[in-house]
Amino acid sequence: MALQKSEIMLVVAAAVITLLSFAVPDWLAFTTTLAIASAMVVLGVVMLMRAGLVSFGQGLYYCIGGYAVGMGGRFLGITDALVLIGMGVAVTVALAMLLGLLLTRYREIFFAMLTLAFSMILYGILVKSQNLGSTDGFGVGNWTLLWFDPEGGKGSKTVLWLATAVGLAVALFLNRYFGSAIGLACEAIRENEVRVEYMGMSRRQILYINYVIAAAIGSIGGSLTSLAAGHVDPTMAYWTISGEFVFIALLGGTGHVAASFIAAMIFIMVRTYAVELFPNSWQLILGTVLLLIILFLPKGIWSLFTRKRRVAS
Repeated sequence: MALQKSEIMLVVAAAVITLLSFAVPDWLAFTTTLAIASAMVVLGVVMLMRAGLVSFGQGLYYCIGGYAVGMGGRFLGITDALVLIGMGVAVTVALAMLLGLLLTRYREIFFAMLTLAFSMILYGILVKSQNLGSTDGFGVGNWTLLWFDPEGGKGSKTVLWLATAVGLAVALFLNRYFGSAIGLACEAIRENEVRVEYMGMSRRQILYINYVIAAAIGSIGGSLTSLAAGHVDPTMAYWTISGEFVFIALLGGTGHVAASFIAAMIFIMVRTYAVELFPNSWQLILGTVLLLIILFLPKGIWSLFTRKRRVAS
């Protein structure tokens, strides 16, 4: 199957990141990894937004993915990163298939608040779990990637390469998914659910599939974050983290899968430098910068690229 032009650009971007990783310092490699991981959770939020739903509880699956990595190594002795990520996805899909039966019945604020409630339930359970470190969480053990051991100062680069490869695969998949029958049906549901039913399509089934896939992708983001940070804690499921994902989704826009990666990198870099330069007022700096972007780019950062194409034509 031939790659589309936008998909070729995604492949080129991933190749550039991989090549630059050999020259950049470890802190930038770590920051880029966190941005890619966050972008995948944001893509799950975007999938729901394209269907007219806003989730304030995507941190639920982000946290499950992270804890699956930590618990798989701590209690099961599993060290391979791909197996740990797969465990997180499996657990997430199982839970999402159950919760999706309930959540896809609701819309608007009811859907948003229910997703938030389930995320906070997980947060409360983890805070009370002494075996999992309670509020402090616990450290993720040493991990391997197939036969390669990334220890010895190369761990940050290895997890960046892994995140780039996985992020590219997810981006290519979603690029095709958004143009598929189910992806287009999600947009149709956002505009008019009744007409979708008249076309002979089950809106609940479409939303259910969309919800489960979004959850799985969010879990991958949490797994990569825990591999990079080497630590997990209950705040991964806290409502403020889910709010950040929604904010980044609005920042990037829903026009293209690449928008989430660009917005996540901008968000994390602005926050990093705001904390470093203005430790006592970094929230104000971060909020002001992001507010200006939203005011002047109400459709997200990706609207800059679509605007240029319209001007050129």
